[in-house]
Amino acid sequence: MERLEELRLIRQAKQGDVDAYGRLYEMVYMDLYRFALFTLKNPHDAEDVVSETVTDSFVGIGKLKAEEAFRGWIFKILTNKCRRILKQYAERPPIKEYEDALAGGECAFGGFAGEEGVNREDLVDLASAFAKLEEEDRLIVSLSFFGGYTSEEIARMLKRKPGTVRSRQSRALSKMRGLLTGAYGL
Repeated sequence: MERLEELRLIRQAKQGDVDAYGRLYEMVYMDLYRFALFTLKNPHDAEDVVSETVTDSFVGIGKLKAEEAFRGWIFKILTNKCRRILKQYAERPPIKEYEDALAGGECAFGGFAGEEGVNREDLVDLASAFAKLEEEDRLIVSLSFFGGYTSEEIARMLKRKPGTVRSRQSRALSKMRGLLTGAYGL
C-alpha cells in the first residue's frame, strides 16, 4: 500500500503539487541523510547536501519519466552532489561530530550503539568499510539496507538486471566483511 501511495504522490508532485512533494520528502529524507552521512562523514554537510538534493529534485521532478524510478533518480542526484563535495575536501579521518552522529543513532547503523558488542569504534569501522565501496555498490547497499528495497526493485531503479544487483551487493558485503575482519585481526 505504501508503494502505491508513493507512486500517487510522485504523479501529483510531477504536476506541481507542493504538498505531495513534501510528503515524498518525508518518506525519503532519512534514507537520503543516512547515505549522505556515511558518504561525507560530516552531519552538517550531509544535511546541506540532502537539502540541495531535495530542492533540485523538486525543480526537476517534472522531467522524471517513470514514477517507479523516483528513489533511484533522487539517490543519483544525491550521489552526484556528494561526489562534488568529496572533491572539495581531501581525504580526512572521521570527525568527532560524525562519530557522535553514529553513536547517537542518527544513521541506520547508529541504532545499534549501546547494544551488546556494538560500540562507537565498531560503527566507525563499519562506516569506513562502507565508504571504501565503489559508488554503485554503496548505492545498492544503501537502497537495500537503508531503504529496504529488494534486488528486483533496485534493479528497476538502476536499470540493471536483478542478478547483477545481487552479485554486486554480495561482493560489496564480502568486501566490507574483509575490511572489518582485517580491522579486528580476526
